[in-house]
Amino acid sequence: MFLYTLIQIIELLTNVLVMLVIVQFVIGLLLAFNVINTSNDFVLAIYRSINSLLEPVLGPIRRILPGTGSIDFSPLVLIILLQVMLIVLTNVAIAAQ
Repeated sequence: MFLYTLIQIIELLTNVLVMLVIVQFVIGLLLAFNVINTSNDFVLAIYRSINSLLEPVLGPIRRILPGTGSIDFSPLVLIILLQVMLIVLTNVAIAAQ
């Protein structure tokens, strides 16, 4: 019972992290294509906050991945790793019954 609760909490935190990655990606695209003006302090504050939250997680992945030019695959790798982790934890909980 406790194991299921712990897995649900980890799943919730994983979903929040994935949503932050998606929001960072969308805001980055909007800033890159000048849909949002870079002088908008509110959007820049949100973008910098999300970057500072995700950099400790994405930084090590960026160092491991080979250079791909201007395309950053680290958010995609992070999302895949988080989903694999959830699958493994769920299967461990099922096997522990």
